[in-house]
Amino acid sequence: MPHPENATTPPAPPSITMARQAIVSGKGAIMGYELFNRSVSVDAHTASSDAQMLFHLLSISEGETLVGKTNLFVNCTHDSLAGGHLELVAPEHVVLEIPSIPTAQLEQIALRLPTLQAIHTRGFRLAFDYSVLTHSYEEWLPLASFIKFDVSILRPQSLTSFVQLAKTKTRAKLVAEKVENESQFNMLQALGVDYFQGYWFAKPTLIEGHMLRPSQAATLQLINLVRKQASTAEIEEVLKRDPTLSFNLLRFINSAGFGLRTEVTSFKHAVMLLGLKKLFKWAALLLTTSSAGGVVPALGTTAVVRGRLMELLAAEALPPEECDHAFVVGIFSLLDSLLGISLETALASLSLPDSVTHALLQRTGPLAEYLNLTLACESGDDHAFAASAKALQLTEKQINWAHLQALAWAETLGQE
Repeated sequence: MPHPENATTPPAPPSITMARQAIVSGKGAIMGYELFNRSVSVDAHTASSDAQMLFHLLSISEGETLVGKTNLFVNCTHDSLAGGHLELVAPEHVVLEIPSIPTAQLEQIALRLPTLQAIHTRGFRLAFDYSVLTHSYEEWLPLASFIKFDVSILRPQSLTSFVQLAKTKTRAKLVAEKVENESQFNMLQALGVDYFQGYWFAKPTLIEGHMLRPSQAATLQLINLVRKQASTAEIEEVLKRDPTLSFNLLRFINSAGFGLRTEVTSFKHAVMLLGLKKLFKWAALLLTTSSAGGVVPALGTTAVVRGRLMELLAAEALPPEECDHAFVVGIFSLLDSLLGISLETALASLSLPDSVTHALLQRTGPLAEYLNLTLACESGDDHAFAASAKALQLTEKQINWAHLQALAWAETLGQE
């Protein structure tokens, strides 16, 4: 694994940072991410330079891997759209989010049209907010691939009217932003909205008397055995008792990523090849990505991104063992939502290092601040982001690099 400081990327200005939010389908599958700039020092740069640097970042980093697998929604300014930096980015998987024009400058709508048409012709898809449905923007509307609705500022009646208008005037896909609860999601889905942004899918739904499924229980047992450094024979016995668990292990170790010349068919051989550390990490990943029925797929992906991001960030200052623990903190931070039980109950059934449980339950210890930073990367809490980055003495370049790496890694796992 390359170290962030050794990444062969040109230096970026110190005031550009990246945040993300998943965009999911009605079934909870991630169809893309909105990437936007977050500055620790808001006076150190302009909106135009922000947009240019974000495109530069995506064009020179391993974000190229990510661009080839999912849709990236990128916030823009009108000034930045006229810059030559767009030539650096392949348009196929990029959606440009175009801001509306201030009311006092509506004459600019017609002036901006040629630029938008040229970008659209190049192959970029454009996303507008619901203002594009009003009469002033009728020349922009045919360019819309996506129309976004901010649920936090639109009343239900207005939202219904705008959605119905969009369905009659355009074929653009509709995206609802800031969806925070199940009732909002159900209402929007009934209206015919296609995609959703917000944290409704990450909030735990606790089920009274909920019992873990056999594969979940076996995975927890496997994690505990590995943590206690049990013998290969004991671990093999658990694998033999759960066909799903054993199947996943053999599929994992025989995947192309391992590059083995001969196929591994023995559980004992698989355990010996992996070693306890890799087996622990694999079991933790499996528990995260094979949760109970009814859980939206975006949860598992979000947990995996959190784990990888924490691992990469921790590599800047912590020893390798604690980096492994950071990975586990990240992926287990959504365990309550994934398993339908409280986090305390879920962790009580696991034998985990104190640094992991303290970070998850008490937000204390050396890994807690990394978790805070990782959560801030998903939220609009600029103060929390700035405080965590400062506390960990991490630069924007390091955070951006790790963030894109984590997203790309999670996408790679999803393709296996």
